This record gives sequence, C-alpha cells and structure tokens, in this order.
Amino acid sequence: MIKPTPNPPARLFTVADGISTEDLLVNLSETLASANALSCDLAFDLEGSKREELLGVAQLIELAQLLADRLHVGVGIKSAASGG
Repeated sequence: MIKPTPNPPARLFTVADGISTEDLLVNLSETLASANALSCDLAFDLEGSKREELLGVAQLIELAQLLADRLHVGVGIKSAASGG
C-alpha cells in the first residue's frame, strides 16, 4: 500500500543556537580535515578506479576546506574591525 503523503524526514542532528560564526567555522574546518584524512587513508588502501574516485572525493573536501578557511579569515577580520 502506498501512503498518500510520505513521512517527513527525521532530523537526527541539529546545531545549537547561540554558537558564534567563528566557532562554527572552526568546527567545520576540523570536520573537513577529519573527512579528508579518512578519505585519503582509505584511498591508499584501494587500487584502480576506486582509489581514483576516493582521491577525487578527497580533493573536493580539500576545496571545501579552502573555502571554509577563507571565510574564517574574513570573519576574523570582521571581528577585529568591530572590536569583538
């Protein structure tokens, strides 16, 4: 039997309110660094196309890390300029 309306997606994780943008960016950077390390470690245990695919994922993670780092620097400059 098909339900007329699907179940709404369950939200397993949330980010607490009141966390500063800088703290969120630091956590994001650490999470991306961990994901990059895990994917590289796993990639070096693989061979052939699967290794190349996972190294591609690692490169995407590294690009996201560069974006997060640039944003973090911008937030730091804003905070210093506003005296906060």
